[in-house]
Parts: sequence; structure tokens; C-alpha cells
Amino acid sequence: MAEQQPLRPGFRFYPTEEELVSFFLLNQLEGRNPEGMRRVIPVIHIYEKEPWNLPQLAGDQCQGDTEQWFFFVPRQENEARGGRLSRSTDLGYWKATGSPGYVYSSDHQVIGVKRSMVFYLGKAPTGRKTKWKMNEYKAIDRMPPHHPSNSPAVHRLRHEFTVCRVYVVSGAFRAFDRRPVEANLDRHGVLRPIHQKGRMVNVSRTPKV
Repeated sequence: MAEQQPLRPGFRFYPTEEELVSFFLLNQLEGRNPEGMRRVIPVIHIYEKEPWNLPQLAGDQCQGDTEQWFFFVPRQENEARGGRLSRSTDLGYWKATGSPGYVYSSDHQVIGVKRSMVFYLGKAPTGRKTKWKMNEYKAIDRMPPHHPSNSPAVHRLRHEFTVCRVYVVSGAFRAFDRRPVEANLDRHGVLRPIHQKGRMVNVSRTPKV
């Protein structure tokens, strides 16, 4: 095996949301491992860990980062059997904030769904809010172009892996933090059209405002 190159001074891993979903997460879902990918996004069951312990588990090329860390998270066994995903740790829990949002490609196609969360210390619903936050991304399972049900309204999510961005609120605004357009999911994780002012919006394109 070829020796891996050392980390360059000043290196920072700042992928866009499109890169996270369409390159990193897609390669993970398809069983491909481009050189160096695990050095920036390792596979970790992060919901079994307290958030302040996650930075030391980050990829070796992101160990020195003080702002954000990325992880591939496998689907939990109970979730695979139809149960609910548990986001509780020994000392607290992750709570979703707002509604899920779409992640778009550069050509305005829906490629994934993003959920934002905050970590609370203690037991729900009386936990104490912390500065630890997370964005959880799932990829769209696209059907073949000739499939009779090939419509943006029926694309399902891939659940084998998610990619999560864990970060600490610093008060500084970054472009990465901009929320996407609100997603409309049913209880099966199916994307549904968004209705705005009496008309249906095709979720494969950027909604007009």
C-alpha cells in the first residue's frame, strides 16, 4: 500500500453540501472508497457518543479542525427492522430543529435531504440546550430514467448510511449554514411535491420565490 501523504499546513476540509451528498455519501453508499476519503470522513456510530468526544474520532486529516467534523453513520439495527432511530446518548439527546430541507445539485436537481439538530443535556423534554449542533444528510434513491414512476415526487431516501456534520456554534455565519428549501416528506421518507399559493412546485427544480 502506498504511503499516505502527510497533512499540508493550513489544510481545512470544507466541502459544499452538494459535494457531501453527490460525491462522498454516494461513494460510501455504492461501496466505493476513493483514496483518502476515510481520512476526512470516518464511519462512526455517532449517536452512541457524546458530541464533545467526536472531534477526537474525526478523520486524521481533520483532527486539528476546531469548527466542524464529518462522519458516515451506518443505519441502526432497530431502524433497519422498522423501528425508530435513537438519537439519545448516556448524557443527553439530539433534537431536530425546524423542518427537513432539500439539498440541490448545481443543476438544480434534488439530490438529498438535510435535517438540522441541537444537542441537549439531560432527559427529554426538559434537557438543557448546548452549543453542539449537527446537520444530517441522506441521499435520494433515484429510479432509472425509463421507470414508469420516475417522478421527483416519488424518489425515496437511501438509509444505509447518512453523512453528518457536527459543529459548535461560534456566532460566525458561514455559507455552509444556509438552510435549504423546506422538504416535504411522508412517514415513509418519500419526497412529495410542495404546494405554494395553490400551485404545485416540481421539487426537481429550484422553487421560485
